[in-house]
Amino acid sequence: MLKKLLPTDNRFYDFFENHARVAIEVCRQLQSMARENRDIPAYVVRIHELENDADQVTHRCIEALHQTFITPLERTDIHQLIKRLDDIVDAIDSATSRIELYGIREMRSEALDMADVLVACLAELSESLVEMRSLKNVEKIKRHCQVIHDLESKGDRILRSALIRLFRENDAMLIIKWKEIFERLEKAVDRCESTADIIEGIVISAS
Repeated sequence: MLKKLLPTDNRFYDFFENHARVAIEVCRQLQSMARENRDIPAYVVRIHELENDADQVTHRCIEALHQTFITPLERTDIHQLIKRLDDIVDAIDSATSRIELYGIREMRSEALDMADVLVACLAELSESLVEMRSLKNVEKIKRHCQVIHDLESKGDRILRSALIRLFRENDAMLIIKWKEIFERLEKAVDRCESTADIIEGIVISAS
């Protein structure tokens, strides 16, 4: 009852949306790197810079959480949501760092497919986070989340296809390198679905 009587603290929604914007840009950088297949080190540097920006948003959100008496959502939900958003960016940064570390000079087609899935996932997450400000469009939020669940299944299929093709190669080191890269990209897609699960849980609790 007290929460309903007090003004809504929109800072937390700002943090979510700002983080999602950074995450979308990270995914677009990955997409461009995979599509253009050149200047890989420059893309890796840019993605890492964006990962640092995302970390800053996460830290400011958690600091605000410690300093705020009445929050618009449950504290655990806020913490889980911002951390899960950060996990998406961390997984992509980890994957691209290994692309540079392993001296990858030619991107595989499945990396672009996975990047396309991540861009689509983050677009849906961004829309659902905007809708969360009022929680009036519950069904719309659920539809965004369902699309993300479908995209996660697509990511699983891409990973399977990528590994099948990869294991046909005769280069053992190439297999080891790309298997780890693909698995980290797929982990980023999994984190998108986990974020959608948290959003659905918040919506269910509020409705």
